[in-house]
Amino acid sequence: MSNNQNSLRDQMLAVIADVNAQVAEREELVEMIAIALLTGKNLFILGAPGQAKSYAINAFRSRITGARQFERLLSKQTDEEQLFGRVDLSSLIPGSVPKDVLENNPCYQEMRGWLETYLSSGQDVGDLPEKMERQRKALGELYGCEPQVNTAGKIPEADICFLDEIFKCNDGVLNSLLTALNERKYTNEGRTYPIPTISFFAASNEIPNFSDPQEKILEALYDRLELKVVTANIEDRDKRLAVLRDKQAGRAGQITASITLDALEQMQKEVADIPVPDAINELADDILCQLRRNEITVSDRKYLNYYPIAQAKAWLSGHTQVEPQDLLALKNYLWQKPGERAMVESELNRMCINPMQDKVNNIRGMAVEAKEEFDAARADQSKSNAGSKALIKLRGELVRLYGDQQKLAGEAQSNSERQMTNGLLTDLESISRQAHEAVNFTYTPLDQLAALQ
Repeated sequence: MSNNQNSLRDQMLAVIADVNAQVAEREELVEMIAIALLTGKNLFILGAPGQAKSYAINAFRSRITGARQFERLLSKQTDEEQLFGRVDLSSLIPGSVPKDVLENNPCYQEMRGWLETYLSSGQDVGDLPEKMERQRKALGELYGCEPQVNTAGKIPEADICFLDEIFKCNDGVLNSLLTALNERKYTNEGRTYPIPTISFFAASNEIPNFSDPQEKILEALYDRLELKVVTANIEDRDKRLAVLRDKQAGRAGQITASITLDALEQMQKEVADIPVPDAINELADDILCQLRRNEITVSDRKYLNYYPIAQAKAWLSGHTQVEPQDLLALKNYLWQKPGERAMVESELNRMCINPMQDKVNNIRGMAVEAKEEFDAARADQSKSNAGSKALIKLRGELVRLYGDQQKLAGEAQSNSERQMTNGLLTDLESISRQAHEAVNFTYTPLDQLAALQ
């Protein structure tokens, strides 16, 4: 990792540490806020009132200098204008010129600059006002009466948005929010505006009951919030008291680390450049299949977009490429229902903390199962040549598993992983030798059996 990468990473880690110093037991949430900003994904926080959800988000985004912010507590009374801006009625008056047209016209702005200079210095302005009026009228002929939306201070001009109690929104703003969260666009009066928002942060005390026909419409909104974190009350007494003392001493809210918006954009580029090895994609697919076997729904779209989260985690961890343990960050990505969190985290820990061991155990387990079937078939006295037939079947299975073992051996990257794969080969050969001896056949090593096929 280059010195520049270290510098940018150190800046982000300093902000993470600074925010964590302000809140207790919110390390998971704070890291997910950072990952959301590094990947441009949206984040949803579920938790009871008073659990510092809003505080953590606001503390983090306040440390990004130069970023335009938007925050709104949603209710059934919140309308589109409060979120996306309202039509400038003056733009509908015949002959009027929209404000943004005047601001973006270099000729008019140059004359405006001269006028300000003349007036401030006491010079005669001459016919400059008449020239400006003629320019204004000409622009009015071209652009007059075109509806203009005043988006100043609203979502279409915000780099970071925080929507508290997001599921309280009414049906009137739902579609606009869906488009904003998913496509970063907003349409008003027939015109579509791009939205520069990096990430949308949302919070709620509860998840809608999607089985209720009236609330099912909110399911699409929930799905657009890719990252999800659940908060709880502070469990550790010492940490609660530490936060309390900071508040009493007036230390809460102090900022000791920050990053610029430009630096964040550079960080995003570095994150996107972190390599994702094929073995990691295969591991992610194994995780997908396992979760689906456990009846946890993970869509293809979600699976195909997993890697930026892993890249961000790898970048934060100082890795030069995505490693298996970086996939642990997916515990806040792969669940939909809160009840699925424990299962998702358990499978990720099992498969990612030592994925080689998991793969070795799977192959060994299949070999043991094949040997048990061999023993059962050999003991069946009702069939002639039962032993030799069972051995032929077992040989085929062991040769297949030998091929899987050889593939794993080629993927081993450390001495411990090589020891695992070598131990697996020893076990496969032992099972093969026992089976041959059981039916009085000459033992043949697996590499020779594989070469014969």
